[in-house]
Amino acid sequence: MKKIFTYICMVAMISVTIGHHFLFAEESSIVADNYTLNVKYNDTSKPGDAVFVRLAFLQTTGQMKKNKFKFADITATLELYLDEKRLDKADFYVLQQDSSAGKTVFLAGIPLSSWWNSKNNYSLKIVYNLPNNNSSSVTLPFALEYKEFVSETIPLDSRNTSIKTDTSSKRMQQINKLNAILGTINADHVYQTTAYIPPTPATRRTSFFADRRVYKYTDGNSSTSLHYGTDYGIPTGSTVKACASGRVVMAEDRISTGWSIIIEHLPGLYSLYYHMSELKVTEGDFVEPGTLIGLSGATGLATGPHLHWEMRLNMAAVNPDYFTTNFTCADEQ
Repeated sequence: MKKIFTYICMVAMISVTIGHHFLFAEESSIVADNYTLNVKYNDTSKPGDAVFVRLAFLQTTGQMKKNKFKFADITATLELYLDEKRLDKADFYVLQQDSSAGKTVFLAGIPLSSWWNSKNNYSLKIVYNLPNNNSSSVTLPFALEYKEFVSETIPLDSRNTSIKTDTSSKRMQQINKLNAILGTINADHVYQTTAYIPPTPATRRTSFFADRRVYKYTDGNSSTSLHYGTDYGIPTGSTVKACASGRVVMAEDRISTGWSIIIEHLPGLYSLYYHMSELKVTEGDFVEPGTLIGLSGATGLATGPHLHWEMRLNMAAVNPDYFTTNFTCADEQ
């Protein structure tokens, strides 16, 4: 049977299991026969946020002599459970690799639906496969804190009613193109893992993430939806800047969102900027945090000048404020 030793880094209680062994720590180092496994993550979050887990495999010189694992060949998956039901999963991707030092660092993130309730019987499971075809798992407790969301009714004029109810082939093509981009996960596109910045210094917010909305149309009908981002009430022509390093994967005019930009930051993680009056970047451009990408406006479905800032993880909308924290548990923060 494997010998497991633990190093307790923090006081908070987190249950980690490997095989039939149990240990408790929020941040743990687990030493097995041929490798050391470090796990870092936030054990609580809120509906509409996300959970990211940083996973590091390390080998000492002695371990490498005994068994030269090639950690590039390791695959790992992060799974989210409520009791025994698996709610979601995501593959880990490589952040850092140093084969000479026998070290590989992985990261994975799972979006948390804003419809989920605060409970403490959630859990995370890391399932990883070693090069010798052995499969192991690490189980981590996880809890959602309570969060209340805003409900609002928005009356639309004839122009916005027409946009909201547009079923033209052009709009459907734009929606399909957007979904194809947001559903793309490029495992080697890792651009920034430190905290992101807001795209504007403005502090006045006219709408919040996951607002429960009812749209009232001019014909008396209505529809309901969630607001997928944060709206900043800023005048037309205000500067809009990239929230993090990344690659521009869309920069064009759309029926619903007007002049729009999408930037890829991590595998499956994108930032979106809508309703702008002018674009300063084109598809394929690489941007840094704070790069000027456009000017705000009121194009597309908008009741007034503002910037809509949105973040998507594995296609799901996530609270943009979450990414202004050390969401990857990066040591350099």
